[in-house]
Amino acid sequence: MTLHLTPRPFIVVVTAFFCVAAMPAARAQDASAWETQPHAAARLIAGAATKSASANQLQAGIEIKLAPGWHTYWRYPGDSGVPPTFDFAGSQNIRSVSVLWPAPQRFADGAGGHSIGYIGEVVLPLRIVPDDPGKPASLHVKLGYAICGNMCIPGEADLALTVSGQAGAQAAAVAAADKRVPRRVPLGALGALAILAVHREAGGTHERVIVDIAAPKDAAVDLFAEGPTPEWALPLPEPAAAGGSAPGVRRFAFALDGLPQGARAKGAKLMLTAVSPNDAIEVAAPLD
Repeated sequence: MTLHLTPRPFIVVVTAFFCVAAMPAARAQDASAWETQPHAAARLIAGAATKSASANQLQAGIEIKLAPGWHTYWRYPGDSGVPPTFDFAGSQNIRSVSVLWPAPQRFADGAGGHSIGYIGEVVLPLRIVPDDPGKPASLHVKLGYAICGNMCIPGEADLALTVSGQAGAQAAAVAAADKRVPRRVPLGALGALAILAVHREAGGTHERVIVDIAAPKDAAVDLFAEGPTPEWALPLPEPAAAGGSAPGVRRFAFALDGLPQGARAKGAKLMLTAVSPNDAIEVAAPLD
């Protein structure tokens, strides 16, 4: 997701007044100071520069640490929750910033459903295209994120860091988080983890979407589905009987519920994210 320098609103959920112990600040060239909230803290960390055929990029990360038993959300939060928001206004020598999302996990939301996100800690990698690649970039972000346990607290952080592209003490943490970002692969592409097929079938009140996944034997696999726009509120896919599928194929299913008024399922392109302990992939899958 490429973010230009425009703010997004953050929804206040529940207000509470608790504190976590302040965490020590890292060296200035490697990380910003921790900004603490009740049960959480956030900071910016610097990564190394990368080069591609199209652009030179700087790498950084938004690191969020949460107290035991607390979580925050993925870009699509599931049955309940609020995704993080980012405002990069005030940054200098930055043309654009892309926020990447490491593979998430599902967890009970305490209300009978499930949410999608991160427990304990997460680094959200940032890829920065500078206006002038020969100069450092001054990164400024206003972060909004939910801090949730038995209740949710709105978290905010105002973070700044100069990113030069030189590999420092935090570069390994940024690189490790980047490796957990799902790889974009085509539908049907073969691999140890692969989404083989997607189709609709008749169901009760709503049609269902059936997704077949190939994965290593005995590996835990989960699947998340997003619609073509944020207004789609699809339910979380659940494991289903594989029927006559080939050995080793896992099947997931979910109802085509939560579509915006007037939206058509046929031809809509879903984003499917399959996650296993050692791999994660994203597939753009048009519905038949």
